[in-house]
Amino acid sequence: MTVVISPDFNPVPSLEHTTNVVLGSAADLDAASARACFLSVEGDLPSCECVSGLTRDELATAGFTGKSGQTLRKPGETLVVFVGAGNEPFTAATLRDAVANFTRAASEAATLAIDLEGVIAAGLSAREAALAATEGAILARYRFEPLKSEAKNMQLETLTLSVAESDRAAAREGVDRGLVLARIAGLARDLGNAPGRHLNAVNLADLAVKLGGETGLEVEVFDREAIMQLGLGGLLGVNAGSAEEPRMVKLRYTPEGATEATPHLALVGKGIMFDSGGISLKPTHAMGSMKMDMMGAGAVLASMTALRELGATSIVTGWMMCTDNMLSGNATKVGDVLTIRGGKTVEVKNTDAEGRLVLADGLVLATEESHRPDAIVDIATLTGNAMAALGLGTAATLANNDEIAAQLDAAAEVTDERVWRLPLDHRYREQLKSSIADLSNVGGSFAGAITAALFLNEFVDDVPWGHVDIAATMEVERDDVWRSTGSTGFGARLLAEFAVAFEAPKKD
Repeated sequence: MTVVISPDFNPVPSLEHTTNVVLGSAADLDAASARACFLSVEGDLPSCECVSGLTRDELATAGFTGKSGQTLRKPGETLVVFVGAGNEPFTAATLRDAVANFTRAASEAATLAIDLEGVIAAGLSAREAALAATEGAILARYRFEPLKSEAKNMQLETLTLSVAESDRAAAREGVDRGLVLARIAGLARDLGNAPGRHLNAVNLADLAVKLGGETGLEVEVFDREAIMQLGLGGLLGVNAGSAEEPRMVKLRYTPEGATEATPHLALVGKGIMFDSGGISLKPTHAMGSMKMDMMGAGAVLASMTALRELGATSIVTGWMMCTDNMLSGNATKVGDVLTIRGGKTVEVKNTDAEGRLVLADGLVLATEESHRPDAIVDIATLTGNAMAALGLGTAATLANNDEIAAQLDAAAEVTDERVWRLPLDHRYREQLKSSIADLSNVGGSFAGAITAALFLNEFVDDVPWGHVDIAATMEVERDDVWRSTGSTGFGARLLAEFAVAFEAPKKD
């Protein structure tokens, strides 16, 4: 049977639309189709027209007390949405959430308005407030609909933010940064949401060439023959069961005026376009989201498209290790031994532990750069154990360097993409021993997130390194404040913030 994919299919529809964010005064808010009115749990109600004639008792009767997460619609010529502000002044994270709640409550409105003057007066900087509001509104309105016969999502055309004139220059900086970060999160979400048949390794490589050319990146694509010449045995071993070719994509961002002394960061992303588990076949219920198993590579690509606009001053090299993991007569068998770039051999005891195999090749390549990186960070939907340990809202990080771990924590704090560091406990290294190869690709039944990281650590050649396991955070089953149903795009904003703020760790 031949399956026809429309030549008009666009895997990254979010890039086709840009929201116009306008900075104005309170007088400009009524021109929008809907406006937000933030109300806290305690204190006097504001004197604005939005709440004219209402009391707290009346609001409470309607089920609205001002708790965080609450919304209440007040229909009119301009839809007013009361948004719970909780008990404390807004932080960037809580404001982002509140704006997202407003945006969802006004889902039919193409133009939104938010008064940020009170938020800024309460202590949040104009830049932070404008950035968080921009991200919250755009990301909450996201939907992936190119495969629907009729799109139902109302595009957000204009977002008006009321800001005092003295704060507008700082607010504009926040808006501009928020637009970039929201764009790359949308791009990463698109890549994760696209079905595996519509977006394979070859398609993703072609897209990387296009996007890289538009955003100031050098892009080099390696096909199967080139991958064989490089000796990328992990990538080839995972690809062995597939009818489709693998691709390895190298991205390079070089800031103006870069020299040999310029800090160099390497990013390595797992790009398993669809993961069946191979011979170690996944059960059906665990396979439904496996089109998103490429989100590590997606995050690397998306984040790097933002580096020029965000003014990154470090050299950044990205490695996207892309293939699907399929079952066929040619597939790698349990017990087979693969030779990773550089010569280390790996006994494959579980073909569903494939991500670490492709990452291993990428890590070795990163260490071999003539301008050796000051640090390497890999990102991957790697282990169910990370999910079991930390739940669905937090990614696991592990590192061989405390400075890199701290910088990842700082980026996660800014973006509200939560991470938690697990110990790189070398006592578990014994679990990776093999009787016939240098190491096995899996350890025992426990500490799977740690043993996976210990496996990767074998290939970084003592370069400062961090690992981000996003298996738990790659998707949400239903809308969750600014995270929209489906792929979350987790990691794109985090890596961008990390790369822009990157400082080379101190040498011993």
